[in-house]
Amino acid sequence: MISINSLSVEFSSQVLFDSINYVINPKDKIALVGKNGAGKSTMLKIIAGLQKPSSGNVAVPQGVTVGYLPQQMVLADSTTVADEVRKVFSHIKDMHAELDRMSAELSSRTDYESDSYAALIEKMTSLSDRIAIEESENAEAEMEKTLLGLGFVRSDFDRPTSEFSGGWRMRIELAKILLRHPDVLLLDEPTNHLDIESIQWLEQFLVSKAKAVVLVSHDRAFIDNVTSRTIEISMGKIYDYAVNYSKFVALRAERIEQQMRAYRNQQKQIADTEDFIERFRYKATKSVQVQSRIKQLAKIERIEVDEVDNSRLNLRFPPAPRSGDYPLILDGVGKAYGSHQVFDNATFTLKRGEKVAFVGKNGEGKSTLVKCIMGEIPFSGMLRLGHNVKIGYFAQNQAQLLDGEITVFDTIDRVAVGDIRTKIRDILGAFMFGGEASDKKVKVLSGGEKTRLAMIRLLLEPVNLLILDEPTNHLDMKTKDILKQAIKDFNGTVIVVSHDREFLDGLVEKVYEFGGGKVRECIGGIYEFLESKRLDSLQQLEAGTTARLPKQEKQEVPRVEASEPAAARPEPVVAKISYAEQRERDKILRKAARKVEEAEQAVAAAEKNVADIEAAIAQGQTADDIYNRHAQAVKDLENTMSLWELAQTELDTLNEKYKSPNK
Repeated sequence: MISINSLSVEFSSQVLFDSINYVINPKDKIALVGKNGAGKSTMLKIIAGLQKPSSGNVAVPQGVTVGYLPQQMVLADSTTVADEVRKVFSHIKDMHAELDRMSAELSSRTDYESDSYAALIEKMTSLSDRIAIEESENAEAEMEKTLLGLGFVRSDFDRPTSEFSGGWRMRIELAKILLRHPDVLLLDEPTNHLDIESIQWLEQFLVSKAKAVVLVSHDRAFIDNVTSRTIEISMGKIYDYAVNYSKFVALRAERIEQQMRAYRNQQKQIADTEDFIERFRYKATKSVQVQSRIKQLAKIERIEVDEVDNSRLNLRFPPAPRSGDYPLILDGVGKAYGSHQVFDNATFTLKRGEKVAFVGKNGEGKSTLVKCIMGEIPFSGMLRLGHNVKIGYFAQNQAQLLDGEITVFDTIDRVAVGDIRTKIRDILGAFMFGGEASDKKVKVLSGGEKTRLAMIRLLLEPVNLLILDEPTNHLDMKTKDILKQAIKDFNGTVIVVSHDREFLDGLVEKVYEFGGGKVRECIGGIYEFLESKRLDSLQQLEAGTTARLPKQEKQEVPRVEASEPAAARPEPVVAKISYAEQRERDKILRKAARKVEEAEQAVAAAEKNVADIEAAIAQGQTADDIYNRHAQAVKDLENTMSLWELAQTELDTLNEKYKSPNK
């Protein structure tokens, strides 16, 4: 569908892409991966037509639409949320205007037999069909569903966009792009400003409704769930794998290992051949063999091992000075802005060395409580820091607060004090800002590089309470893994505000959920928390299931059986029709009814599977995969319910159609 041909990009003397070729096919779900600064965002901009390559081209067929969500954008603040999103549907008015123009032209022409007249009629027919398709979809309902899925509430729809933070305005733009249903969707870090529930909604949307997707994300769980193809950008080249990211990591390691084995074997063969030639070069009795080996050596196709980017961040937090046993104590803490109560009665205690996560929808108070802990805003209740607590704070917008006009070196030099100033070059080198990179201006750095630079500030002074607000935004996979390990090794207390499930997994032993004005404690890791949330919502799901699909003893779903006498069947028509037409209609109805019956049986089986697993959990079974099996069973039940609803709707539509006269 879209072809990238011999694409090369150079910045000054640095080669970013070197003659890259690949194709984006219809329905491809591609993860574009690589270290920070490898060129992922640049690649998306080139495909979107916003940046020109040094050489090569991107071939986009006529009629193929592309939607692009950048990492950062500026939105107009002159409309409400709903009106801003409604701009997506303005093309329908444009199509009506074009149809009116063509109708006027058609009425003024008399060359009825000409090719151009026929072509005009064909264009009008095609445009009319497109308008009918567009208007058949309920635009308002689709807009509402999308905004709610992205975390907005209905009361937000009429609020001015100027009242929302940059992250929420990013969601507005994402909603507009999703509602356009482009043929190719280019998303650059779409999860950076989404909470866990919105990320899960976006996952489902991209898997079930999006066409082709090219995705840059450092959320491993997200790209694993969405993508089925991985393209790695490394050292100016690309490596294309028809698998998701986790499988790609294993296959890449296997590929490099196989190449190394083949390379070592070949090098031994070459060394042995060269040794033979050198030993017997001047012996007349061996001249034939020597010449043969020389020719053999010349014909060997040398094996090359793919270049691997081994640049690595060296991150280790300084040892934590000993604090009191309880670094943080909250009792009845609350925060309100006017009449809006963000949260109330937050009561918990952190023990020294604990690592916990703050999770929940955006706007529910996670960052607000962090600001209370930092003493940046007033609050109600009692909040006390323990003895000798020294806080290291990484704010969510820390990278954006950097001065873009100064260099990397000056950024650190201005905040470093004492002996640490003599080690700035070493510290920058450990964070992959060695050599000329330390003299770059901050404004030319990628998002991940800015985050790394902001992270250096945490290392300038030993602390014992780390508070990290969305620290993984813009960090590549390797750097996230290194940061995660550094936090694990840190012997102080840690609070992590994050939506990144994979990053939190195995890192925190306690989760605090913010929502509905409350802060709830959940003992266990992030996936234990998510499983408990699924089990809580399952009760609502079952209640909804009862309403949507009554049990047979409560209410029979109408069926049409082949063995029923004709009098028992639904009357197919009112007007008189032929016997052959009636038989054909009865056949269609029976087929639709069978689909409903089969769907009901599938729902019953899925419900039983869920019930069996829940019974096992209730009995205390703790098999390693029991929660994964439960999650999959719930997902299967939802899918079978959707299929039942479609089948029942189809049957109801057919029954209604064949009851109406003159159909």
